[in-house]
Amino acid sequence: MNQRNVAFRTAGHTRGPITRLASPGDAGELIKPFVFLDRFLLPAGDGGRMGMHPHSGIATVTVLLDGAMEYRETTGAEGVLRTGGVEWMSAGNGVWHDGGPVAGEHALGFQLWLALPPEDENGPCESRYLSSDQVPAVGPARIILGRYGEAASLVQPRASLTYLHVKLRDGERWTYTPPAGHTVAWVAPASGALRSGRTTIGRELAIFEEGASPLEFVAEGATEFVLGSAVKHPHDLVTGYYSVHTSAAALEQGENEIQRIGKQLRAANLI
Repeated sequence: MNQRNVAFRTAGHTRGPITRLASPGDAGELIKPFVFLDRFLLPAGDGGRMGMHPHSGIATVTVLLDGAMEYRETTGAEGVLRTGGVEWMSAGNGVWHDGGPVAGEHALGFQLWLALPPEDENGPCESRYLSSDQVPAVGPARIILGRYGEAASLVQPRASLTYLHVKLRDGERWTYTPPAGHTVAWVAPASGALRSGRTTIGRELAIFEEGASPLEFVAEGATEFVLGSAVKHPHDLVTGYYSVHTSAAALEQGENEIQRIGKQLRAANLI
């Protein structure tokens, strides 16, 4: 079996409770459609709130490893996500949302952005919020998006991709075999470390050489991590401050909708 080497790795940039591991202008170009990844540990209280802000052209995917988070969208969706829960929000042509820890609780997890294909980037907003017991598992892997083994997530993006949340015991071995066509693959631990070939991967983003070979891991300590694989997004990344699109025209359309919604929110004193 050919061992795929780590081609790029970064510890990202930490600001307060958030570590940015990938953005569309850097590592996101290497792993698109995964274009943005934050690891966060938000403290209890208002200091951990994100504040109402917009998106277009992307889907945001939040995996809550521990704690509890409130969420609210301009679509009318609102509620609480607890340990093991998953947020999926396909922003489409534009949406505003807010989130932060529930009063008295912290929130530990990852937020991922996916670049949407042209068919969806200016479409309607769509969201799903899954409790921990709605997320299927195969062995140590929970299927956040896509399919793995015989199991499938309740959220199936149009793009061919898989996003997993995995926990391994110290010394446990685990092999991930990507679906056909998934040449993009990366991993990001939240705790512990992974040994892959001769490389030890700690609290960082590690991107593997493009290819089709399985990825083999050995846990060093109790290890919790997320892993993504996909058919590579074939489009350019045209970015705004909160948006990623495939063309300047699509970005302009999304930003116009964001501005329209923003005016309504300001008129209602909601931002």
